Amino acid sequence: MPIPAGVITIGNGAFGNDLSISSVIIPNSVTSIGAYAFNACSLTTLSIGNSVTNIGAWAFSGCITLATSVTIPSSVITIGQSGFSNDWRVPAYFFQGNAPILGGPDAFWNNHSATAYYLPGTSGWTNTLDALSTVLWNPQQQTRDGSFGFLGNRFGFNISGTTNIPIVVEATTNLNSGKWTQLQSCTVTNGSIYFSDTKGTNFPKQFYRIRSP
Repeated sequence: MPIPAGVITIGNGAFGNDLSISSVIIPNSVTSIGAYAFNACSLTTLSIGNSVTNIGAWAFSGCITLATSVTIPSSVITIGQSGFSNDWRVPAYFFQGNAPILGGPDAFWNNHSATAYYLPGTSGWTNTLDALSTVLWNPQQQTRDGSFGFLGNRFGFNISGTTNIPIVVEATTNLNSGKWTQLQSCTVTNGSIYFSDTKGTNFPKQFYRIRSP
């Protein structure tokens, strides 16, 4: 369910307990998500726009069918009490900015199997965020260690970073197209992994990127 562009605020209880909602795309126009806004919805996917500054209490609590990772944009400053509590199937939260201010206890209650990943250069992070363990997400493509380039009929390179962080490698032949093809989803085992593209020799040029799952 895409929220119409131009909407600024999603009010308290706006869609709470609506079992017909399985997917939510919150546009970049939205700056605030109210309390209980999507509480106990049957979400399977969630996309939060990059202007949201406040996620209200119990806003996404009890979305027990949500089993995909959630990206928290860098604009988010506060997450209210129990904002994502009891979303126990979510495997990971990827934070693009500084550690949010938690407006009350149990923001991620009963999400003990999830991990909070944060980026280099951001601040306020400790070993935990409420019930979540925190891990630095810092994959880097290596270009000077001898692994970068063509080897036989494939193109490859090493990726290094924090041990066992999850990554997705994508490719495109046209940076202006906005279309990326997923080539590999894996973890950086023991802090390093070798990526190779067996079809890398099929194109006159190919661009690669590493993103969060």
